[in-house]
Amino acid sequence: MIDKNIVLKKICDCGVVAVVRAESPEQAIKIADSCVEAGISAIEITFTVNGALDVIKKLAESNKGNKILKGAGTILDPETARAAILAGATFIVSPCLNKEVVKVCNRYQVACMPGAMTVKEAVECMEAGADIVKVFPGELFGPAIIKAFRGPLPQIKLMPTGGVSLKNTAEWIRAGSVAVGVGGNLTAGAKKGDYKSIVTIGKQFIEKVKQARV
Repeated sequence: MIDKNIVLKKICDCGVVAVVRAESPEQAIKIADSCVEAGISAIEITFTVNGALDVIKKLAESNKGNKILKGAGTILDPETARAAILAGATFIVSPCLNKEVVKVCNRYQVACMPGAMTVKEAVECMEAGADIVKVFPGELFGPAIIKAFRGPLPQIKLMPTGGVSLKNTAEWIRAGSVAVGVGGNLTAGAKKGDYKSIVTIGKQFIEKVKQARV
């Protein structure tokens, strides 16, 4: 298993986490491969994907396995978190805080990113032992919420998910996000079998993050 600190560094260095929601395990793997080709190594396989555990296992066993940070998303309970970790997940993402999920992640020293919408929830995530707090759903507030959170909590690491696009990625990063979680605005081409578009758009997201950090 990859050291948790290395996982977190790689996620923050790239600045983009691909959130994969797919119609089938095969489609999820093709999306993941396209993201890796674009330079996005952090792939969050959401547990709304049928056979998500098998997808994580297959990514771990593939010839690109050593290049992929295999994440499990939409994790709602500790049992699913543990199953994902045993399948090879190197980071766990949740839409909200479940302290038992965080406890399991810390027990196995796997990066954990629970969701929050308010400062109170963000503090609770930090106190529970979260590594990064996922701001979700990001589209309800926009990049301004990052600056608002970091006012009283300058030490917090935040990653918005929901509503992140090429148009606003730079704003999210400049506001203080350590990374952004990108779903449909990155992977939409998969519905038409256009995986090349995912590679192209993925590279653009990475470039937006780089430009915002200069």
